[in-house]
Amino acid sequence: MTTVALPHTEPAEQRTEHPYVIIVNGQAMVRGSRIAVRLIAQMHREGDTVDDIQRSYPHLSAAAAHDAISYYLDHRAEIEEEIAEHRIENVLARSGATMNERGFITLPPAQANG
Repeated sequence: MTTVALPHTEPAEQRTEHPYVIIVNGQAMVRGSRIAVRLIAQMHREGDTVDDIQRSYPHLSAAAAHDAISYYLDHRAEIEEEIAEHRIENVLARSGATMNERGFITLPPAQANG
């Protein structure tokens, strides 16, 4: 049996009207990073300034942070939906996992196929 190594391919990037925001696998991302716009949007919603955001992501330029916030404001419903999908209670429900009072997550046992 021969094993063939497939070349690593990056996911296709879709441009947006915002120069620092691209769409990768259906999610708005900050160009040149792996930071989802929803993460910047959550920080912005919680009152963090661009300086605060840059302290958390020092490689992110102020222009990129501002553009991510601008994208969020232009696409609020879409980004709010992403934020909701990634809330811990929703992730746990989709995966069948549980979290105890100490914050430890337990995954359901794997089930054998057929």
